[in-house]
Amino acid sequence: MSHLQVNDLVAGYVRGLPVVHGVSIAVDRREIVTLIGPNGAGKSTVLKAIAGLVSREGGHVRLDGRDVTALPAHEVVSSGIGFVPQTGNVFTTLTVHENLKVGAHVIRGALNERLERAYALFAPLAARRALRARTLSGGERQMLAIARALMTDPTLLMLDEPTAGLAPRVVEEVFRQLRGLAESGIAVLMVEQNAKAALRVSDRGYVLTEGRNRFTGPAGALLDEPLVAEAFLGSRRR
Repeated sequence: MSHLQVNDLVAGYVRGLPVVHGVSIAVDRREIVTLIGPNGAGKSTVLKAIAGLVSREGGHVRLDGRDVTALPAHEVVSSGIGFVPQTGNVFTTLTVHENLKVGAHVIRGALNERLERAYALFAPLAARRALRARTLSGGERQMLAIARALMTDPTLLMLDEPTAGLAPRVVEEVFRQLRGLAESGIAVLMVEQNAKAALRVSDRGYVLTEGRNRFTGPAGALLDEPLVAEAFLGSRRR
């Protein structure tokens, strides 16, 4: 069984009016999996449902074989799932250091080792640890959001549009960091509108439409699939 196994997930923001209609996905450790599809396809809702932030009305979510479907959000974090939302993912009035400490709110005991590990992984943050998050660039804020999610040592890291609004050079750096995290043993699941760039760094992908699975396969195969390329990657068939 895959590290994350989602089977027939039904979820939405209002009970009885689901946005996601029976989606199934799987993510292994050391793997990056990307969800792509048009706006309104339910991609972000899938992540929020796994994280316990929206109502789950059907299906099962298992992490390393354990059923976490019905867990509230704070217990989902404790189970080993880290989530980086697209917006509101840092506390702008807090310093970098304070943001990281808040990220470890479910951890008991000394945090020094985790904090120094975060600064070693995201070196630009180390020099800015005393600055308020509102002073950071877009790329630095995203680094902080990811670093904060990693403070709980998750085995699964989920990210909603991690490169939204970032310059191409910064996008490359974010994806490089995510690749390194996957290679360290973490399972990575992300939603991306920058579908081509995301698939190039991913191992596998899922295409969702209208809250349902449409295509799935190795990332390279999805990039080369004419129907996917034309409908979802902005490419024309020759």
